[in-house]
Amino acid sequence: MRQFPFRQLPEEYYQFLRRDITIDELYRQYPEQYREAASEAWQATLGETPEPEIDRRITESLNGETNWVLIGGPPCQAYSLAGRSRVGGIQEGDHRVHLYKEYLRIIARHQPAVFVMENVKGLLSAELNGEKIFTKILNDLQQPSSVFPEFASSGYKIYSLVRSAIKSDSDYLIKSEEYGIPQKRHRVILLGIRDDIQIKPATLRPAKKVDLRSVIGKLPPVRSGIYREFTHTDIVLSGSVQKKKRNYNNLEDSYPAWSERITKYTADLLKTFSTLKYDIDFNPAYPQIIGKEYYEVHDETLPQNHALHDWYIDPKLKAAVHHISRGHLTLDLKRYLFAALYTKFFHKFPRMEDYRKFGEDLIPDHENAESGKFNDRFRVQLPNEPATTVTSHISKDGHYFIHYDPEQCRSLTVREAARIQTFPDNYFFCGSRTQQFHQVGNAVPPYLAYQIAGIVHEILVPEIARPVEEPLLF
Repeated sequence: MRQFPFRQLPEEYYQFLRRDITIDELYRQYPEQYREAASEAWQATLGETPEPEIDRRITESLNGETNWVLIGGPPCQAYSLAGRSRVGGIQEGDHRVHLYKEYLRIIARHQPAVFVMENVKGLLSAELNGEKIFTKILNDLQQPSSVFPEFASSGYKIYSLVRSAIKSDSDYLIKSEEYGIPQKRHRVILLGIRDDIQIKPATLRPAKKVDLRSVIGKLPPVRSGIYREFTHTDIVLSGSVQKKKRNYNNLEDSYPAWSERITKYTADLLKTFSTLKYDIDFNPAYPQIIGKEYYEVHDETLPQNHALHDWYIDPKLKAAVHHISRGHLTLDLKRYLFAALYTKFFHKFPRMEDYRKFGEDLIPDHENAESGKFNDRFRVQLPNEPATTVTSHISKDGHYFIHYDPEQCRSLTVREAARIQTFPDNYFFCGSRTQQFHQVGNAVPPYLAYQIAGIVHEILVPEIARPVEEPLLF
């Protein structure tokens, strides 16, 4: 998409989105743009790909330019709170702890004018042998030659993108929902400026919070799919250890098969609500289809007065792309339905004790289902707030990303997750649905990246900087 002038995507691109032509036919129509895109993209693994090869590629791309920007995020799994909890803290032998030095080596060797480095919130509290890892990373980034003396690199000043004066490490934390992103995504993002550039950068401008309903509520309603049904559990030996083996029947998805189960689940749950003296009004009109990869629409899928209307909406695209739900285990659908109904009534998502209160069959068949680890195993996204953080885990199941509408009774589609991440509607994700979810969950929200790019642009070209708040359409 970037190979074409702004707001001038060719008609063949929309033909590809409609499946009128294949991606290979699209490439053949624009061979020059395809070659340029292919030359820009290079898959390499820092720490494994030979350093001379990396340096050669960078040097050739720069072609003598000294005012350039390095953008990246060293692997975050070692620093993430979830990752540390699984292994009991950061481990001395975990090589990922030191992978930031691969990023640092590129800074020391090639000395960008500006760098932007992103990582998880857990980096701020991560420690190794009693030393704060974040403090060490900050020190190394300020003086890359202290780690790589062979390059005699310039020093760097490290800035926060949200605070003009640093009082604590938390000032480097960006809370995305405070800057117009419909998601509570909290990430550490550092802005480094080479010492010879005497400019103090601007900071992000706070914006009104954007709630979830406003960005996904007008997308076409779609139902969930079904693909298998739990039958029974056997106890089997694995070596000398007894383990549970869950057995399932595969199901063929259809609206009658789906609605038969959902209608029964609804009746059961409404009866329980009534028994517990909760008078909930729910007269469902279930959608009949699971959606489509190219779902044609005739009405606006975002209010005209929405702050991000021009960011999301492409007037040439009369469809929702990747708006198709996945198949679910039938008992999970009952949990999703309960969770959405509970949220509709109580305006909060249920905890595991609430599931038990409304029915034993709502409790997952896990030994630690009611432990703290699983207490929010099934989470409804609240419609009147920004969504919780979309991560790559959404590719595994949708339990943390249940749609608030009980009539749809499902997890989020790729397009809904993409809207939460602020990908424009005409952005196409390649690969399987699992791969698409990975691409969405691993990204920095594009609208946040755009705002950061405005700050960087002002550093490098201050006299023609574009206003940070101006929305763009890709």
